[in-house]
Amino acid sequence: MRLADQTRMQRDQLMPLLHISMRTGKPETYRQAILDGLYRAMREALNVPEGDEFMTISELSPANFRCGNAYGVNRSDDAVLIQITVFASRTAEQKKALYRRIAELLVESPGIRPEDVFVNLLDAPAENWSVGNGLAQFA
Repeated sequence: MRLADQTRMQRDQLMPLLHISMRTGKPETYRQAILDGLYRAMREALNVPEGDEFMTISELSPANFRCGNAYGVNRSDDAVLIQITVFASRTAEQKKALYRRIAELLVESPGIRPEDVFVNLLDAPAENWSVGNGLAQFA
């Protein structure tokens, strides 16, 4: 296999960068269940490699977290905002499968209502990534 093909295959499977925002006050087990569910959804829907986990959770006070009921969705104080940045290589069908799987898994554990799962996916070109050592490994 050519090096360019290997690099493209690695790029297409690279774990997305996730940032989760939620209200403060949930126990560590709840937060870990969110991270575990998101990682599992990524592995299943996007075929990311094992061990590629780049995720953060920010807990915000009620004064610093506002989530409305727009678009016909009745959200509660347990809403989680999930922003995912990926290489611009995923199909619309992969993205739809990811959204579904995230909601299913977060319902299972830690018990978040599907109405409270808000996902925003950002496509980023390969040259926008450096995964270490100050290099643009995929540009």
